[in-house]
Amino acid sequence: MENIILKVEGMSCSHCENAVKGAVGALDGVDKVTVSLKDKTVEVDYDPGRVSLEQIKAEIEDQGYDVL
Repeated sequence: MENIILKVEGMSCSHCENAVKGAVGALDGVDKVTVSLKDKTVEVDYDPGRVSLEQIKAEIEDQGYDVL
């Protein structure tokens, strides 16, 4: 299991938080998703053998947010 903290721009409300949690959490291999609106971060615990960092970033961007 690996842990990554991504800086994400554009999240401002609980809807944003839920959209990111739902989309990233649905990926096979993602164990836990924590969103901080205040810090503009998304922390993800994931299995790199089942899901790539690029897939996680793409899922966040598909929701309309910018991964820095």
